[in-house]
Amino acid sequence: MNDVKKNILERFSLAGRSALVTGGASGIGRAFCHALGEAGAKVAVVDINLTAAEIVAEELKSKSIEAIAISADVSLENEVENMVATVVKAWGEITIGVNNAGIGMWHDATELDMDEWSKVIDLNLSAVFLCARHEARVMRKEGYGKIINTASMSAHIANTPQNQSAYNASKAGVLHLTRTLAAEWAPDGIRVNSISPGYTKTTLVEKLLETPAGQKMLPLWLERIPLGRMASTDDLQGAVCYLAAEASDYMTGSDLLIDGGYCAW
Repeated sequence: MNDVKKNILERFSLAGRSALVTGGASGIGRAFCHALGEAGAKVAVVDINLTAAEIVAEELKSKSIEAIAISADVSLENEVENMVATVVKAWGEITIGVNNAGIGMWHDATELDMDEWSKVIDLNLSAVFLCARHEARVMRKEGYGKIINTASMSAHIANTPQNQSAYNASKAGVLHLTRTLAAEWAPDGIRVNSISPGYTKTTLVEKLLETPAGQKMLPLWLERIPLGRMASTDDLQGAVCYLAAEASDYMTGSDLLIDGGYCAW
């Protein structure tokens, strides 16, 4: 952002920055909200469930982090516009946009209903595009911004033993969308990167693993993870802070794969 030499801890600080996190009321999104806030940013917790978003915003405020809660269905462009406008009205800018909201499901491709396919693509991919472009319109005026999209290790591989063609396709789309937007918006000072988590312990995943099918899958997943465990949401916090910070200013169009070594085999 400037030519003044800063030490490394200063370059990791998010003090004075404003962030929004979609899907921020639970799981990975909630962990991202806490991480960005603890690093110094003001945080807008965005979720379709306003009550849940308000709970996370209050958690942040209890840590003396400035925070607001916003309700938005990010698959609808008018709600995305309102989300961005609310953040700009509160803080005058958006420095960091974390496009994390998503959905997953397991279905055989031959049995997958097209409405379910569309639901996954709309939220996991189209919504990321909508959020990114409205964030970029604000960031372009400042000549600087960080957009961070949540992809998945499923963007890199075909998972086994579960069948999840819609999810995998949507996350692969996020990966290439990230690269494409990074190249397009680099002249505007906007960096666009993604994070690809591996299997992560969230409430949603734990509920899936409680099913008979899920109980069979967990041992197979763990066999393929060199570190021998699923990720906790805490394991992903360092990545989002790095990509949001000045320390990563020369990084754009890249993906951070955080999978315990799963894709190393």
